[in-house]
Amino acid sequence: MRRIAAGIAAALACSTLAACGSSSGKAELTWYINPDGGGSDPNGGGQAQLAKECSTDTYSISVQLLPNSASDQRTQLLRRLAAGDSSMDLMSVDPVYVPEFAEAGYLAPVPSDMESTFTQDRVASALTAAKWNDKLVAVPFWANTQLLWYRKSVAEKAGLDMSKPVTWDQLIAAAQKTNTDIGVQAMLYEGYTVWINALIAGAGGEIVKNPGATYDDLELGLDSDAGRKAAAIIAKISQTKTGGPSMGSSDETAALNLFENKSSSGFLVNWPYVYAALQTAGADGGPVDFMDDVGATLYPQTVAGTESAPPFGGIDLAVGAKSSHIDEAYQAAACITSADHQAEYMIGTGNPASDKTVFDRAEVKKAFPNGIAALIRKSLDRAVPRPQSQYYGDISTGLQQKFSPPSSVNQNTPATAQKFLIDVLNGKALL
Repeated sequence: MRRIAAGIAAALACSTLAACGSSSGKAELTWYINPDGGGSDPNGGGQAQLAKECSTDTYSISVQLLPNSASDQRTQLLRRLAAGDSSMDLMSVDPVYVPEFAEAGYLAPVPSDMESTFTQDRVASALTAAKWNDKLVAVPFWANTQLLWYRKSVAEKAGLDMSKPVTWDQLIAAAQKTNTDIGVQAMLYEGYTVWINALIAGAGGEIVKNPGATYDDLELGLDSDAGRKAAAIIAKISQTKTGGPSMGSSDETAALNLFENKSSSGFLVNWPYVYAALQTAGADGGPVDFMDDVGATLYPQTVAGTESAPPFGGIDLAVGAKSSHIDEAYQAAACITSADHQAEYMIGTGNPASDKTVFDRAEVKKAFPNGIAALIRKSLDRAVPRPQSQYYGDISTGLQQKFSPPSSVNQNTPATAQKFLIDVLNGKALL
């Protein structure tokens, strides 16, 4: 407890200094950013570059780098927000944590006269994820969705017509026929929840049936036909060994590395940054030597004939309720999330824009050629966010635990996970 108290005191001391501003009277905003491909140095690339470009004569923006994992980012932000840290001017927040922060009163209200600026031309999935109780509480910055990446030669050998929708069952059969792998994310971390949610949503189900409900009224939809279909797909990939040699420890990077292995790569579900990554993954720092063999299409269907529900991710910008510079922070957010800066950011990091108009720009089409820019936009239109709940952190953690390792998943897993989550939320079990 002494260490916690000391940490909070230190945070408050830092925030007091940050609130003072510079001797010139210019407000000094702090932006807590997630790692985004700009390198380990927070002063170079990605969001850090936008911080420089959006600093003005009225305010300057400095950045503080958050941990790598979304869960660790949440923890650090929550600790500072709970301590009333006045340096929480801008935060890059995974959309799944927006409801939790908003419900706790940690976010400054979005100015009503700026709402149209922050919502105009945004994809529907990004707007949904930035709201809580039907009210905009965060600013959509970049949006993300997963695509199905594949080796054209492997798909052809397996007899798959990739111009048409494909199912998970078809992918598994194709991987078995060609002795190749399907890159998935099934490690005990947030990426596994992303996959589980997409599978359930793709079968017409939902993990949380009544978003926003309090814990005693919360209705879960895991114990359902959709939940069991999702479990069957995970179990089948694990049992057939088509998820690679270490499926249970596979995250986005591991899955991409699996896809880069020419001797076994076939298919991969992953975010659009894959294209930019493959362009620099070759032996000489250039494109991989099989770049011409790489194709992309919409996320696989859980149920044949039913549209898939691609994962939705990305980053929202939020302003801390105790920030000393709320007005300036929202002005900065408007600059950072402008169409021009979203396009610049998408090209520079591979992270897609939340502004629909960006995908029509010539420079974006050049960076994501062969129809990939349009494919990302189409996928974002279909994307389904993870459950919106003020208890999302507990729901996600419990879900990961009960579906791990993937080799243990069976038809009873959804019901077991649902009971466990209900017990956790009612104080009858611990994570």
